[in-house]
Amino acid sequence: MSVKLTRLPTWHEGETFIQEKLGVKERMASVGQRVVRDFMPDQHRDFYAQLPFIVLGSVDQAGDAWATFVEGEPGFMSSPSAVVLDIAVHRDPSDPASEGLANGLPIGLLGIEMHTRRRNRMNGFISTIDGGFRVDVDQSFGNCPRYIQLRDFRFERQPGESFTGEVEHPSALDDQARRVIEGADAFFVASYVDREDRRQVDVSHRGGNAGFVRVGDDGVLTIPDFDGNLFFATLGNILLNGKAGLLFVDFTTGDMLQMTGKAEVIFDSPEIAAFQGAERFWTFKPTRIVRRRNALALRWAFRKDGWSPSSLMTGSWQQTADRLRATELAKSWRPMTVTAIVDESATIKSFHLRPGDGAGLLPHNAGQHLPIRIKLPGEEKAVIRTYTLSVAPSDGIYRISVKRDGQVSQFLHDTIAVGGVIEARAPAGDFRIDARSTRPAVLLAGGVGITPMLAMLRHIVYEGLRKQRVRPVTLFHASRSKADRPFDQEIGELVGAAKGAVRLVRILSDTTDAEGGRDFDAAGRIDMAMLTRFLPFNDYDFYLCGPPQFTQGLYDGLRALNIADDRIQAEAFGPSSLVRTGQPTPAAVSSAAQPSGKPVPVVFTNSLKEARWTPGSGTLLELAEACGLGPEFSCREGKCGTCRTKLVKGAVAYVKQPTAKIDADEVLLCCAVPADQEGGLQLAV
Repeated sequence: MSVKLTRLPTWHEGETFIQEKLGVKERMASVGQRVVRDFMPDQHRDFYAQLPFIVLGSVDQAGDAWATFVEGEPGFMSSPSAVVLDIAVHRDPSDPASEGLANGLPIGLLGIEMHTRRRNRMNGFISTIDGGFRVDVDQSFGNCPRYIQLRDFRFERQPGESFTGEVEHPSALDDQARRVIEGADAFFVASYVDREDRRQVDVSHRGGNAGFVRVGDDGVLTIPDFDGNLFFATLGNILLNGKAGLLFVDFTTGDMLQMTGKAEVIFDSPEIAAFQGAERFWTFKPTRIVRRRNALALRWAFRKDGWSPSSLMTGSWQQTADRLRATELAKSWRPMTVTAIVDESATIKSFHLRPGDGAGLLPHNAGQHLPIRIKLPGEEKAVIRTYTLSVAPSDGIYRISVKRDGQVSQFLHDTIAVGGVIEARAPAGDFRIDARSTRPAVLLAGGVGITPMLAMLRHIVYEGLRKQRVRPVTLFHASRSKADRPFDQEIGELVGAAKGAVRLVRILSDTTDAEGGRDFDAAGRIDMAMLTRFLPFNDYDFYLCGPPQFTQGLYDGLRALNIADDRIQAEAFGPSSLVRTGQPTPAAVSSAAQPSGKPVPVVFTNSLKEARWTPGSGTLLELAEACGLGPEFSCREGKCGTCRTKLVKGAVAYVKQPTAKIDADEVLLCCAVPADQEGGLQLAV
């Protein structure tokens, strides 16, 4: 006879702490009421009845958590009622999880079907019955299937036979255990929490790319936590009691590696930002280890193309280490090898770049630009240019897409070949987009201004697929002619992948040899009349990139429609900057200091040159150039950050407010002058 338990609030303090930290507490309160039940829906009951095994979590008398598999021919589990699950197996004394299967004790269950990626979770209380044991339901809920690799099962032998092999108790993780863990693409974790009148036990699946669990030299496991269903049952339990039990199964041999130990949730670490897809980490230090070889009768075969798309969207520890090494080189010029060159249109070529120094790529924000340094034939001094990266941070490469226009771009188009080397510095710039926002975005691209918009679109679609919620986007892509328009196929594939969340409007100013509807959606140029034709004005974020006249015109038009200034982000080409109206956006560098009204002695410490700056004599960059020095620069607008220089002594003021972010001890020479204060100025030039 089942025992009816008092229903507690869906989430406990550990779960709500993490939900609140992520800003989803209110949403999950309503979700929990809908999906977490005190009974099993019929589809869950039927699902359990067809499984050949179930994952079980229990807690022994010492308060240690264990996870295990219980197996049998399909039908060995049955549900006489919606609040009861009967399991026709007996306790196995060789299994450390069996100690927690005594009458009245709490357990957690995970029904998982690896060949369909279905899974359901349940926790409750166990009692012994004829032929096995019974579980009275406390909580029952569906679960996220996204990181399950597809595997087909078979029985190597008749299930239910007692284990007769050797039970090994390694004192620490030996080489074999490390190999199993470091090669795994899945494992199972048991955890628990003590609530008002009961203990609740949970057991869950964790999956990712092979090797997603790192084993440290000290035996501590570090596990990235990826985007999921926001329940946080496992991590919430760990947060409150710091205990967990892990199970690694060798799917080809039936070996089981079970561990219990101490666990900790890590919310802040440089490695989290560097590990692609990770949103936090948790660690596990085993205190007891049990290995039973050939313990399972079941075997699983990895399906062809069986990788979960979500698993493949995550990074690796090697990539993470490479990215962290790259941060040490963020202010250095690094050699980038050209690995591919692609003709995107009649006037635009893309250059694919990978580091040639053995370190990794520094992750960038979609919309940022890449400073590059090129030595042109016949020139003594290298020139610096900045080109927008046309790929998302998740793409794993740098790609600049360059329009033939000027000496440097012509050199890239005509001279650089695959295998060539281009020097580059860390990506920079504040033109970026929040892929997780739910507010619809409108991307307005003129000409080669499509490059940051393509990076943003790639980022939005990638993150949307990873998070299972694509931000709504409308992309207006304007080109002179069909031959001049780049990325048609790539953008089309992104639109298709977004499954209705992304809308594309193609505009040509010259429709020669182009067919309306097939090759373009509108003729002319992007202006407010065209926007109102295709866009029902609502609550949007606008992103603009193109020639200065294009960007300024659209900005002014949007402001005339009372679109708030902070809802319009823009990037203009060339030396012109956008003239904004309304409230100015926060500056990246404080403008509190005032320019000096009198002459100031300036020492360039690296070159051991002295100069005297006077009011009206220009910026510090111009002063350095007048002294015969050649500081690096590109935009001369305070946007790219190329001219950043270490401030040794003194203070500066900015005659034009820069937007490039710099450290407190750095100066942007192109728009800085000495500040109004006593003493001289020393700069590392």
